[in-house]
Amino acid sequence: MQRVYLDHAATTPIHPEVKEAVLPFLGEYFGNPSSVHSFGREVKKAVEEAREKVANLIGAKSEEIIFTGGATESDNHTIFGVARANRKKGNHIITSTIEHHAILDSCQALEKEGFEVTYVPVNEDGLINPADVEKALTDRTILVSIMYANNEVGTIQPIKEIGKIVKARNIYFHTDAVQATGQIPLQVDDLQVDLLSLSGHKMYGIKGVGALYVRKGTRIERFIHGGAQERKKRAGTENIVGIVGLGKAAEIALRELPEREEHNRRLRDKLIAGIEEKIPYVRLNGHREKRLPGNVNFCFDYIEGESLLMSLDMKGIAGSSGSACNSGSLTASYVLLAMNIPAEIAQGSLRLTIGRDNTEEQIDYVLEVLPVIVERLRAMSPAYNK
Repeated sequence: MQRVYLDHAATTPIHPEVKEAVLPFLGEYFGNPSSVHSFGREVKKAVEEAREKVANLIGAKSEEIIFTGGATESDNHTIFGVARANRKKGNHIITSTIEHHAILDSCQALEKEGFEVTYVPVNEDGLINPADVEKALTDRTILVSIMYANNEVGTIQPIKEIGKIVKARNIYFHTDAVQATGQIPLQVDDLQVDLLSLSGHKMYGIKGVGALYVRKGTRIERFIHGGAQERKKRAGTENIVGIVGLGKAAEIALRELPEREEHNRRLRDKLIAGIEEKIPYVRLNGHREKRLPGNVNFCFDYIEGESLLMSLDMKGIAGSSGSACNSGSLTASYVLLAMNIPAEIAQGSLRLTIGRDNTEEQIDYVLEVLPVIVERLRAMSPAYNK
């Protein structure tokens, strides 16, 4: 039986070059980067080199990169940090209905503190209309946060167009670019964003580390107190192994980006075409063209998503139903519901996300196995038989 990993939106395997790069920092290079002696200085140098590599990937300056404990922390730091630092200017935040819960839950927490939040809708393809963002702006708006690409359905948002609208009003603009960074080209100046979140383990780095880009001059409160690390924005001894790994992953992503994007798009299109050809009563979720190169998300009528996942797993195929952060939930995906997909259909969703190590042969195997599983599960469905 083959083993096929198609859940790269949940996490990616560590790149061999990343593993090689971090090994010395598990042994020989163990110093604290805040120490002034040679043991600390050699580690500090490695941290700053990693910072420069992350900055290069997104077209930023190295001093604009804050290392964090992951993208969830980066998102939280943005929402709470910008809101509290600019409260005298206003108390209104704009985001969307399909953001990651790191954004949505943070906004809901701020609503309890007296902030007002507007959640702009999406259309049936999961796409935000920039005009809706513009319409929602008020004289009290201090922050707009719109994800670059959705983690479930892969729809890429018109960030550049939204950026022009927001910057014309001199309002801070943040994008959660976790799914896009290292998959497609993006440059912060071109997008006109002031803050951008990214994650190490989504781009062949190590879990437990991320970064937050903060444009110079942006007013944002520190997130963790207790030390002067990360330019007094995030206290605590740095995760050296994670940071070095993130820097190496960013360096590799910049080098491999064109090849990675073409490879993922080719296999994605083959998988989408094969599913639509071989299996009836399916719906492709997300925009057909404006989507991440490795994202495939379908709803299968008359099937419950968890049963489909377990059946695929028994054949060695790893996928997901919705976001990994919401695994175990028995409710339909809030992203699909926001796209006006009926709950009974949304329950039958399957997300397959492609990575650099997947092959044509693996896609062929999935297209051989999946139709059989779907037909078997539908045969047990009273609704399908009726």
